[in-house]
Amino acid sequence: MKFSIGGSLKLAFRPWVEGIENIPAEGPAILASNHLSFSDSFFLPAVLDRKVTFIAKSEYFTSPGVKGKLTAAFFKGVGQLPVDRSGGRGAGEAAIKSGIEVLERGELFGIYPEGTRSPDGRLYRGKPGGLARVALATGAPVIPVAMIDTEKVQPPGKIVPKMIRPGIRIGKPLDFTRYQGMEGDRFILRSVTDEVMYEIMKLSGQEYVDIYATAAKRQIADAAKAEAAQAEAQKKAEAERAKKAAAE
Repeated sequence: MKFSIGGSLKLAFRPWVEGIENIPAEGPAILASNHLSFSDSFFLPAVLDRKVTFIAKSEYFTSPGVKGKLTAAFFKGVGQLPVDRSGGRGAGEAAIKSGIEVLERGELFGIYPEGTRSPDGRLYRGKPGGLARVALATGAPVIPVAMIDTEKVQPPGKIVPKMIRPGIRIGKPLDFTRYQGMEGDRFILRSVTDEVMYEIMKLSGQEYVDIYATAAKRQIADAAKAEAAQAEAQKKAEAERAKKAAAE
C-alpha cells in the first residue's frame, strides 16, 4: 500500500513533513493526531517508513454494494481495526483493547483524541478514555501530530480532492510512565489527554475549543435545522401574504 497509494499521494500532493525524526525506528508508540479530514489516515502513514494501525468505524467494513466492498477491502488491506461505535462503553473498551494489542506487538498505533473530525477546522477537547488509558496501560510514548490543511484537500462530503499541498508536524514524544497503574483515575486521564491536546494545538496553530467535537456537531446541526425551519416559516408567511393580497 505504501508503494501504490502512498507513493501516489506523495507524488501528487507532495506533503511537507516536519519532525519525522521524532518517530522511533522500532518499538511501540502512540501517534495522537488532530483530525481534519478522511484523508488524514492516508497522508500520515504515507510519509512514514513504518506501518501505522488506526481503529476505524465498523461502517467502513460493512457498507453494502460495490463501493462498500471496495472500502472494506482497502481498510482490511492496510490493517485497520474495525470498532463498532454504536455500542457505548463496550465499543470504547474494544477500541482500547485493540490499541493495547497493537502496542504489545511493538507497532505504531494511531488515534484521534477528538473522537471525530473537526466540523469547522478548530481543535476540540480530547476524549480521555482511549488515548490516556492505552498510554498508561502500555507505557508507550505518545507522539503528538498535527495535520495541516488536509481539510482543504478533501472537505467533508467531497469525493474529488483538491490539489493542495498539505503538511504534517510531528512533535517530540511525551512520557507518561509516571502515571502507569493509574488509568482508573479520571483526573489523571483528563490531565494526560489535556497535555497531549495542548501539544497538538501548539503544532497545528488551531484555535482550541473546550467542548467535544461531537457536541459541536450537534450544535451546528441544530442551528441548521432552526435556520431551515425559520426560512420555511418565512416562505409560508410570504405565500400567505401574497394570497391575501391577490384576494383583495
